[in-house]
Amino acid sequence: MSPAITLAADAAGPRLLAAGEASEHRPLIITLFAVFVAATLVITVWAGRQTKDAADFYAGGRQFTAFQNGLAVSGDYMSAASFLGIAGAIALFGYDGFLYSIGFLVAWLVALLLVAEPLRNSGRYTMGDVLAFRMRQRPVRTAAGTSTIVVSIFYLLAQMAGAGVLVSLLLGITSDGGKIGIVALVGVLMIVYVTIGGMKGTTWVQMVKAVLLIAGALLLTFLVLLKFNFNISDLLGKAASNSGKGSAFLEPGLKYGATSTTKLDFISLGIALVLGTAGLPHILIRFYTVPTAKAARKSVNWAIGLIGGFYLMTLALGFGAAALIKPDEIIASNKAGNTAAPLLALHLGGVDSNWGAILLATISAVAFATILAVVAGLTLASSSSFAHDIYANVIKKGQASEKDEVRAARYATIAIGVVSIGLGALARDLNVAGLVALAFAVAASANLPTILYSLFWKRFTTPGALWSIYGGLITAVGLVLFSPVVSGKPTSMFPGVDFHWFPLENPGIVSIPVGFLLGWLGTILSKEEPDTAKYAELEVRSLSGTGAH
Repeated sequence: MSPAITLAADAAGPRLLAAGEASEHRPLIITLFAVFVAATLVITVWAGRQTKDAADFYAGGRQFTAFQNGLAVSGDYMSAASFLGIAGAIALFGYDGFLYSIGFLVAWLVALLLVAEPLRNSGRYTMGDVLAFRMRQRPVRTAAGTSTIVVSIFYLLAQMAGAGVLVSLLLGITSDGGKIGIVALVGVLMIVYVTIGGMKGTTWVQMVKAVLLIAGALLLTFLVLLKFNFNISDLLGKAASNSGKGSAFLEPGLKYGATSTTKLDFISLGIALVLGTAGLPHILIRFYTVPTAKAARKSVNWAIGLIGGFYLMTLALGFGAAALIKPDEIIASNKAGNTAAPLLALHLGGVDSNWGAILLATISAVAFATILAVVAGLTLASSSSFAHDIYANVIKKGQASEKDEVRAARYATIAIGVVSIGLGALARDLNVAGLVALAFAVAASANLPTILYSLFWKRFTTPGALWSIYGGLITAVGLVLFSPVVSGKPTSMFPGVDFHWFPLENPGIVSIPVGFLLGWLGTILSKEEPDTAKYAELEVRSLSGTGAH
């Protein structure tokens, strides 16, 4: 047997090893990772030298074209959840796993039709700019900044978990300490990207990563279809038989149809996925990097095409993994299925061949680059919101210089990185697609109602905005803390304890309506009169672009 990566067992149970622990492919794996990291660092340093002021740091100088921004948006959106989590969910649950892809893609229609153009016209750097335009600045910006940071950290958990799983797979790391070390490494790299490169560096890294990820997915899709002579029916049939579930693998209900609770959980997941994108801070700030609202709209069109093509390929990745790899092998590698795509690359190249190891190393390095790019975008969104909304406009009351503001963003990046490392270490064994779905639910509960009310409801007031943001945020996060995601199941974040009372894994079906209801209730019950003149100005600006930055 050649020294390729194989499934072995030791006292700790099944694990992925490089044969003999001294695989000749280990240097190749490390070299590929080092090349990707070095290339992105070079881009970051180059972009950092061109970052002169706050507009460059927050919005990349608004110099990117619609296609460039569309590519960067798709790079930001196609995260570890898309590549690792969805492929794993399909490999283990068939039809029900593909529901993540559908939800992630359909969500872009909401962003395109309701948010992209008005947001670009109405704001400057952050979501807080839009919300505070006709409200009282300090309380609304504090709420917007808090919500942005919480949503970003939820999303960061998924990327950190994906990084830990991925590198552990390749390097044969099984100890908890080793996995936590990998999470820490990703955190350090993301801090470097954001503090040095700002939005310019992050955008270029995301563009490069999008091209690499789409190319890698295309290669795997072609090889899977070639394996089955481009007969999709044979692929699906083999996946169903190899899964041990038979025809149920290709039908709805394997994951979400067993009980009324799981069916309700599916509805909650669907609502969160479809509505969440339009409230994600790291996606919203991307609309500020283009020079015009027309370019913002076009960039979303480009993103829909690129993301749609990628999510179609996740069908081949997930069902290909199900057809070629036994489910026990996938679960032995990672119980949430996050390693299905890298394992598929190994099997397509040949488990006992050099090509298998090379393909595994290449695809995993691309996935790692994916994680680095997304965590950089998330960290930039949250640190920008802290610096621009909380530090400059709340703490300094609008008196901070641009230099002070950018410095505060860099300090915030370090703090957010440290928090993300700690929480990511706890979440390392959870399915990354499920973690991202939680971030979508929080974003749709706290951010989306306030954005839509601010843009389209003349009567909306500051109390309504505060009730909506804090109410939706507290409800969503609170339900997650007392859900099976955190405790009560073998796959929970804390499997050894059980303090959950909320039965659903995704809180969206409760928390999203609560966010909208509280925004309406807070406005109706408040004695504050809306600023109709400011709303008229916002309406003209959001629809026409007059006065936009």
